[in-house]
Amino acid sequence: MRILGISAQYHDSAASLLADGRIVAAVQEERFTRKKQDSSFPKKSIEWVLKTENLKLSDLDAIVYYEKPLFKFDRILETYIHNAPFGLKNFIESAPIWLKQKLFLRQDLTRELKRLDPQLDPTKILFSEHHLSHAASAFYPSPFEEALVLTLDGVGEWATSSVAVGKGYTLKIHKEGHFPDSLGFLYSALTTFCGFKVNSGEYKLMGLAPYGQPRFFAQMLEHLVSLNDDGSFSLNLKYFDFLSGQKMFHQNMAELLGVAPRSPESQLSQEYMDIAASAQKLLEHILLKMIRALHKEFPFTNLCLAGGVALNCVANSEILKMGLFKNIWVQPAAGDAGGSLGAALAANYLHFKEPRKISPTDSMAGSYLGPRFSDGEIEAALKMSKLQYTKLEGAALYKNMAQQLSQGLSVGWFQGAMEFGPRALGARSILADPRPQEMQKKLNLQIKFRESFRPFAPLVLEEDVSTFFEWDRPSPYMLFTAAVKKDLQAPAVTHVDGSARLQTVNAEQNPCIYPLLKEFKQQTGCSVLVNTSFNVRGEPIVCSPEDAVRCFLGTDLDVLALGSFVVEKSQQPQLEKVQRYYDQFALD
Repeated sequence: MRILGISAQYHDSAASLLADGRIVAAVQEERFTRKKQDSSFPKKSIEWVLKTENLKLSDLDAIVYYEKPLFKFDRILETYIHNAPFGLKNFIESAPIWLKQKLFLRQDLTRELKRLDPQLDPTKILFSEHHLSHAASAFYPSPFEEALVLTLDGVGEWATSSVAVGKGYTLKIHKEGHFPDSLGFLYSALTTFCGFKVNSGEYKLMGLAPYGQPRFFAQMLEHLVSLNDDGSFSLNLKYFDFLSGQKMFHQNMAELLGVAPRSPESQLSQEYMDIAASAQKLLEHILLKMIRALHKEFPFTNLCLAGGVALNCVANSEILKMGLFKNIWVQPAAGDAGGSLGAALAANYLHFKEPRKISPTDSMAGSYLGPRFSDGEIEAALKMSKLQYTKLEGAALYKNMAQQLSQGLSVGWFQGAMEFGPRALGARSILADPRPQEMQKKLNLQIKFRESFRPFAPLVLEEDVSTFFEWDRPSPYMLFTAAVKKDLQAPAVTHVDGSARLQTVNAEQNPCIYPLLKEFKQQTGCSVLVNTSFNVRGEPIVCSPEDAVRCFLGTDLDVLALGSFVVEKSQQPQLEKVQRYYDQFALD
C-alpha cells in the first residue's frame, strides 16, 4: 500500500509518502523553493518523495489532501454573511482566489498531478479533514497502542480544537471547538500586538515571555476570554478583528492594555515583554484547565498532541508536570506540514484499514525524512564553489569537529537526511560550544542575524540528560523545556529563566550527530552542544549542499562540515563573502 499525503494552499505546503504503513519520506516545499512557509502546490516535494521509492503517481494506491476546502469555504462565507457589511473589502479581495483556486481544488489538484503523471487515475484522489489529519499525524506514529489525542491550532475547516481517541488502528474525534473561538488565534493576536508575524512570531513570543512579568494576565483572562470549568472558552470578539478586518486584534485591545501595538522591528520595551509573559500564562491557564477536564472524562495514560499550539514547548512541559498523563508524545511536524503526513496515515488506517505496526520509540525515524546527498554530490557542489576543503571520514571527522567546537568555533553541520518539521535536529544544524559567555550573542547577531533575546537549544546525550537538566526521559524533538542544573555552566543554551528547550540524542535515532556529541564529551567532559537551525532569519533551513555553501559564505560561520568534507573559512585564500546575504529573505 503506497499513499501520498499533500498539504498546500494556506501555509507550509508539504508532501509525505507511506509504503505499507512505513513513513519513508516527508518534506516541506519551502526547502526546495527557498521561500519560507511556501503555500504553493508542492510539486518539488511530490517529485522528491516519489523519487525516493522510484515511483510514479500512477503507481500509488491513493493521493490524499489534508482537508476539505468546501467546508472551509462554507465557514468563510458564513463568517462574511454574519458580519456584513464589515469586512466587505477583505471578502471581495479573497473571493476570487477562493473561487479560482481553492473552491475547485479537486480540479486543480487533478490538473497539477496529471502534469506530473498523465496516467494518474483521478479517482485515487481523496480528502481528509484538517483536524483528523493532525490527530492522525500525532497518534499513528506514536509508540502508544491507545491514547487521548488533542489538536489545537488556528482553524481548520470549522474546528479550532479537537479531542480524539486512538486505539490500535482506529481513531475517532469525540469533541470539537469551533471557529471563531481559537486558542491559536488568541495567541497569534497577542503575537501580532507585540509586533511579530502570525505563523512564525509565536516562537518569539514564547521566547520573550521569561523576560517579562505577567502583569496583564488578570485583564486578559477577564476581558479577552470567557472560560468555562471544562476548559472550553469563547473569545470576546470586541478585542479581535480577524472576522471582518485586516488584523488579528482590534484597537480595543490597545485600550484595554493601555499599550500601543508595537511596530515590527522597533525596540522591545518592557511592556511588550510583560504582554508576552501574560500571553504565555493565559495560554497555559486555559490549556491546563482543558487538560484536567479531558483527563477526567477520558482517563488515559498516554496523550498525543498536534496542531500549531503543540509547538509551544513551554506549555507542553507544564502539561507533563501536571502528572495526569504518564507519557506525552508530540508530532515534531505539528503544524500544517505535518497534515500531509496525517492525511496519508488517516487513509492508510481508516480508509484502507491496514494493520498498524507500533515502534517502541516512535515511527518518525528521528524526523530525518527529507533529502540526503552522497559524498559525490557534495564534492561536486564544493568544486563548483571553488572552496578549499579536506576529506575526513568517520572517527577522524568527529574528532576534528569536536576540536574545532571546543576552540569556540561555530560549525555548519550538514549530515544525512534533512529534518521534517520546523526544528533542526542535528542534520541541518549550526553547532557551537555552549559554555562561552559570548556564544549566544555571536550566533544571534553575526550568524543568524536575528533578535538578540532569542534562546538556543541544547543537544544532550540521552544517557546524560538528568546530569545536566531536571529531566528524566527522552526528548528527541525539542518539544519540551527543562530547568538547567547548576552543574551545567552553559550560558549559550540557558534561557533567562534558567530553562532550556532540550533535545536528547541517542545512537539509534540520531546516528549522524550522536558520535560527534560523544567525541565532544570525550574531549571536554561536556556532553552538550548548542543546536540551532542552519539558516539565517527568514530563510528556510538549508536543504542542498549548494544552500549550505551559500549560507556559509553569507555569514560568520567558521567551519562547514558537509558529509565527509570540511571547509574552514580561515583556509580560504580568496574568499568572496556573499554581501548582505540575509537581505535576500523576507524577515519572519
